[in-house]
Amino acid sequence: MESTIAAAIVFLIVVMVIAQTVKIVPQQHAWVLERLGRYHATLTPGLTLVLPFIDRVAYRHVLKEIPLDVPSQVCITRDNTQLQVDGVLYFQVTDPMKASYGSSNFVFAITQLSQTTLRSVIGKLELDKTFEERDFINHSVVSALDEAASNWGVKVLRYEIKDLTPPKEILHAMQAQITAEREKRALIAASEGRKQEQINLAAGAREAAIQKSEGERQAAINQAQGQASAILAVAEANAQAIQKIAASIQSQGGMDAVNLKVAEQYVTAFGNLAKQGNTLIVPGNFAEMSSMIASALTIVNRTRSEELRS
Repeated sequence: MESTIAAAIVFLIVVMVIAQTVKIVPQQHAWVLERLGRYHATLTPGLTLVLPFIDRVAYRHVLKEIPLDVPSQVCITRDNTQLQVDGVLYFQVTDPMKASYGSSNFVFAITQLSQTTLRSVIGKLELDKTFEERDFINHSVVSALDEAASNWGVKVLRYEIKDLTPPKEILHAMQAQITAEREKRALIAASEGRKQEQINLAAGAREAAIQKSEGERQAAINQAQGQASAILAVAEANAQAIQKIAASIQSQGGMDAVNLKVAEQYVTAFGNLAKQGNTLIVPGNFAEMSSMIASALTIVNRTRSEELRS
């Protein structure tokens, strides 16, 4: 019985010694080892043997990227406007020894430093700029934190603002401003539309007037060309008729035919004048009329004698 108890005690002691001797560090972790209360080494991932009861794992650090929610705080802008700011910080432990001995609580230190830096950056900007310069604010906070956190073995990767909340009065004023700006843009757009409409109407009227004038011009040209062609055709017909008359006169008996035709028209004209009204119109020179009639009779008789001979 006593031997069994002694064996169990020895087994427990062996297990404890093995547990104190063998250390298995997970991936992406780093353990700080102290020997007799003093920094000795940093254990990397894997199996490591240490001296039992002499060496002690004092700190355990995660080497992964860690998101840290920065508590919301009230910041005052350059134009004295209160602004509720909420953000998140991303950091990573790069030197486990400095992270263990550089600060008693580097997470708390980073949180406080990010808040003070954020208040300082917001205080340099006006309210409207804080919504436009988020990248500038994030970069400024990261630069300030990274410089200070290097002594704590921590690398600040980035800072992101989650929300910027101004007071309700400012929100109402901003909403009214946005509404007024949208109404202004709507009015400008409507006026631009009316302006463009007037321009289009004027351009259309101008184009129509030009087309109408071009049509009238072409019509006048066509009419003038038609009239010129008609006059030319009449002139050519008259010229041809005159040429034929001249040729007939130059032929044998042509002049006698002309005299006969003139005598007939002369007698016909006096006959028409005598029929108008109740007044009898007689020629003033009967001798001239008699000679013309005699000439006409001579021409007729000559024509008949020529026909009988033939």
